Amino acid sequence: MAGFDKVVNSYEAALAGLEDGMTVIAGGFGLCGIPEGLIAEIKRQGTKALTVVSNNCGVDGFGLGVLLEDKQIKKMIASYVGENALFEQQLLNGDLDVELTPQGTLAEKMRAGGAGIPAFFTATGVGTMVAEGKPHKVFQGREYVMEESITGDFAIVKAWKADRFGNCIYRHTAMNFNPMAATAGKITVVEVEEIVEPGDIAPSEIHTPGIYVDRVILGQFEKRIEKRMVRG
Repeated sequence: MAGFDKVVNSYEAALAGLEDGMTVIAGGFGLCGIPEGLIAEIKRQGTKALTVVSNNCGVDGFGLGVLLEDKQIKKMIASYVGENALFEQQLLNGDLDVELTPQGTLAEKMRAGGAGIPAFFTATGVGTMVAEGKPHKVFQGREYVMEESITGDFAIVKAWKADRFGNCIYRHTAMNFNPMAATAGKITVVEVEEIVEPGDIAPSEIHTPGIYVDRVILGQFEKRIEKRMVRG
């Protein structure tokens, strides 16, 4: 990388500095909008004892699910378990620490972390196991629970297009958790389908400004469908 040019040419360079025990925030929802190549590189490097923050943990054999195979994930902070048999098995066996968080709360934890807000109050989860042991406060007659924000050592994100300065555009539902995740990492790495020159993306079209992005890599995506439903 030189100056404002954030493009790297290898996955090894994209994840340089990732070490055992770090926290990784990953964009995506199911298998939609996941940084496939970056996840595969974590698998290849064999980095272990990771805390991973994402909506879910992929599926067996793909997405974040591949990191379960060699028990690279120590703790998963997610809102959805999904159809991942290995995830369920490791959870029940006590091999994986899981912190289930309501989906909107998880998104706000990332957004708040990226905005430098240490905690916030929400009514979501009040009166349930989600709120146990957390501070409560009443505002205008309604009870709220305090949730702490989340930041990560790394954020790995998938975007449709980015320029060399790191300004990103997400496409359709692949936007999901990616914009929030991108703001919440000390080092944010974006894997994209296309890299363009600065100025080719109109300022009004930018979803994530390059100020949040440290590295950009051009990826190749399989784009699997998590569960295909067809009419009988």
